[in-house]
Amino acid sequence: MEEVKFAKLVTGETVMGIYNDSTNYLEGVALIQMMPSADGAIQMAIVPYGFPFEDKISGKVSADNIIYEFEHVPEDLKSKYLQAKSNITISSSMPQAGTGSGNVLDLENILKKH
Repeated sequence: MEEVKFAKLVTGETVMGIYNDSTNYLEGVALIQMMPSADGAIQMAIVPYGFPFEDKISGKVSADNIIYEFEHVPEDLKSKYLQAKSNITISSSMPQAGTGSGNVLDLENILKKH
């Protein structure tokens, strides 16, 4: 099974990706950005690491560039990452992006060119 990692890079950026043990790379890298909401809560946005030049979650980063790995990956964040990466809805019970009922936004779908 693929292992989703939630980590901080030497650059200070917080990212998620799937760890490939054989290459020691984090693949399918997404940047996690914290944003305050209108009600004062903090929301997390999932965007392609290469944004604005890439509009899909892709690419890889050497695991040697990870300075901190979060011990626990929140399930809603993990589900939203996998959904954004694959364009498949994981669960109908997940809060919709931007509704204020959840704390994870999927900006990849919002930013896609139509």
